[in-house]
Amino acid sequence: MDKKSILLTQVIMTLIMAATMSGVMGLIFTGPSMAWLAAWPRQFAIAWPIAFCVTMLAWPASMALAGAILRSRPAMEVAEIAEEV
Repeated sequence: MDKKSILLTQVIMTLIMAATMSGVMGLIFTGPSMAWLAAWPRQFAIAWPIAFCVTMLAWPASMALAGAILRSRPAMEVAEIAEEV
């Protein structure tokens, strides 16, 4: 994957995750209300840059970990997993 694709993927994924998690956690904390809807954009604006920075830092480690896990499996199992996806 080239660097532009990685960056764009991280932007999209962190936008989705920050919106979802800030909305769900705010909903759990305050319950469904106008206060929840009013607070959600601010919570998202705080959560997204944090999520983006963390994923950019964690990306190399998670790629290495995934590679190590997949290398430890026999070749047949990896082929079966790939077919399932």
